[in-house]
Amino acid sequence: MPLVMLCPACDLAHRRTAAPAFGHTRCVRCREPLRRAQNSSMDGAIALGVSALVLLWLSNFYPLVAMHVNGSSRETTLVGAALGFYEQHDRMLALMVFLTIVAAPLLQVVTLLYVLIPLWRGRSAYGQNFVIRLITRVRPWSFTEVFMLGTVVALVRLAKFTHVVPGIALWSCALLMLCLSALSSHASPEQLWRWAAARGPR
Repeated sequence: MPLVMLCPACDLAHRRTAAPAFGHTRCVRCREPLRRAQNSSMDGAIALGVSALVLLWLSNFYPLVAMHVNGSSRETTLVGAALGFYEQHDRMLALMVFLTIVAAPLLQVVTLLYVLIPLWRGRSAYGQNFVIRLITRVRPWSFTEVFMLGTVVALVRLAKFTHVVPGIALWSCALLMLCLSALSSHASPEQLWRWAAARGPR
């Protein structure tokens, strides 16, 4: 049985004990009910991680949207959007767009696969416990859902003035949003600790 339970609200680690006969076991820090780990499939989590990595590649190397105005066309990518803000001297906004839309999802997926693939093969990755804690800290900085909402609103407004054609990257971002959501559910921090504990002490 896993020795560690994580609070779903504040991520505080607790030693697993017998559940009370009535009510819920609560976090000692924020008093939220503690959630028992689900029996997720490690194979499914790895498949979702690889799919997210492919979608991230498509999202960053193919056009996000194409705009046709007065016979001329312009295209941009996710990285190009961040560079556009930088060239307009909105450096802080450019940095936030790059970190939350490109860097954070990429770091989340790569670190997750770094932990899961060795565990799937019956081993543990170097610095496994540190990387699991890092994944917990990085996940809140992935704002793919917020980006998609803002993009849809912007496209609806732009459609009144110009012809807008959604690119491959936009559809990839939509699928990436769903993939990251499923990945967070399949490979929650508590589930990662459970898989790690099942391989014995590290």
